[in-house]
Amino acid sequence: MKKLFAVRAHSVKGDFGLFLLRIVAGLAFMFHGWPKIRNPFGWMGPDADMPGFLQALAAVAEFGGGLAWILGLLMPLASFGIACTMAVATHLHAIRLGDPFVNPSGGSYELAAVYLAMAIMFLLMGPGRYSADRKLFGGGRR
Repeated sequence: MKKLFAVRAHSVKGDFGLFLLRIVAGLAFMFHGWPKIRNPFGWMGPDADMPGFLQALAAVAEFGGGLAWILGLLMPLASFGIACTMAVATHLHAIRLGDPFVNPSGGSYELAAVYLAMAIMFLLMGPGRYSADRKLFGGGRR
């Protein structure tokens, strides 16, 4: 378990950049997830074709994952949950709804794709030295 959550060392500047990205993206996810976590099994509405337990997983991934990103806590788990949620959101908008990548006046999958890329980046890079994972599970040398 410790090996899974151990933090890889980067430059001080790189770790500070990861810290800033974690804070901003984590706050955004908490704000996106707050209305969903208040109605976890039905936030998509009564006509949704997504089962309630999958809606609840998405709500927890967004709100809980956002909090975990802010703290830098259990980052592989949080990032995996967010990546899965954003992969589904990207698929929903790009394939099922046929939305364009960027659309200033309507639906698009731009934001979901950016968040998916961030989650994958955190899976590959880790949270950096300014994180709870580093404090709890240690870190390696560059």
